[in-house]
Amino acid sequence: MMKKLLLIMVMGIGMVAGGCRSGRGAAVRVERTGEVTAYYPEFSRVDLVCGTMPSKADGEVVFCAEAAFTHELLTEFAHSNIDGDHVAGGRRYGGAMCKDNSGAFTYHGGRWHFVRGDYSAALDAAAAGGGMGFGQAVIIVNGRVVEPLWRDGAHEYRALCEKDGRLCIVDGVGVTSYAEFVARLSRYGVTHALYLDMGSGWNHSWYRPAAGAEAVDIHPRIAKSDYCTNWITFYR
Repeated sequence: MMKKLLLIMVMGIGMVAGGCRSGRGAAVRVERTGEVTAYYPEFSRVDLVCGTMPSKADGEVVFCAEAAFTHELLTEFAHSNIDGDHVAGGRRYGGAMCKDNSGAFTYHGGRWHFVRGDYSAALDAAAAGGGMGFGQAVIIVNGRVVEPLWRDGAHEYRALCEKDGRLCIVDGVGVTSYAEFVARLSRYGVTHALYLDMGSGWNHSWYRPAAGAEAVDIHPRIAKSDYCTNWITFYR
């Protein structure tokens, strides 16, 4: 089941934006430091796919991973079972209430936005622009760690990040505490970071290392993966 975070108390709102990469080469560059593994997709657009995970047979997809939290373990998909309002394919949907969503990520008009605080207006802009967006827990803003979240025990963690003006998905190497994962993101030098759902089953994700190449699993699909509801998806 998805791993929930404790509430971040966020005051105010902020937004930062970055530009699109061309998608030439349609590959995902992988960088390993020993503490984190970072995936840098080359893409022309980003969307939030809901209900059914993108197929590995779709050669346009170069990377996908679970994005927003799933509220309950339901056998049938409903947008209301995704934590927080969200935008997919240019349409805004109502989601379940989620105290952990202290910000959001949106993409439209060839630009991405990391938002801290109330993100309703950002979702409206994403929908108007034919884009995507979802709420999640803010980790790092402008290179500074937002109030740390503490979680008991050790787990695997993942975040959607911006580093050196590029989007990347950063996984912690192995099982670690949440505090250590945040410290690793800081040491890696990300400018912005937003949590991505990463529980057992929800960690199922894959990427395509080159155009025309077979997809590579980052974490394999298991029975619990059937309950996943939404995926951030990068297209070449």
